[in-house]
Amino acid sequence: MSNLPSTSRSLPIALIRAREGVMAPIRDMLSETGITEQQWRVLRILREHGPQDSSTLARRACLLFPSLTRITQTLRKKGLISQTRVAEDKRRQMIEITPAGDQIIQDNLERASAIVLEFQETLGIEKYEQLLDLLALLDPENADT
Repeated sequence: MSNLPSTSRSLPIALIRAREGVMAPIRDMLSETGITEQQWRVLRILREHGPQDSSTLARRACLLFPSLTRITQTLRKKGLISQTRVAEDKRRQMIEITPAGDQIIQDNLERASAIVLEFQETLGIEKYEQLLDLLALLDPENADT
């Protein structure tokens, strides 16, 4: 007999199921924008935190560096971000959201806010905040940067 919990009580499986439940309405919203979940995350982080280097952006967006490179190429081609080399270190690039990228966030702000509100209503605000706090404990970086 195994010491593993039942799959119905498995944290990794529960997190995957929860992620799918959380992402479904976001995917519906994004289906009309022509951008992916990962592109949305990048744009949101740039809007919230301002221009930043690729390493910081990859960490904040929970993306592997090669994935971020591909995503930023696509976003740049779409005119949603700009990239400039850092004068002091030509190997580093600063990435910034453009007005067109910001407009995508702005155009979907009401719907994205309604999605968050629905999750808060489902869980109750106290449990919603508690869930975020508990999940932060499992974050290896444990930082909202």
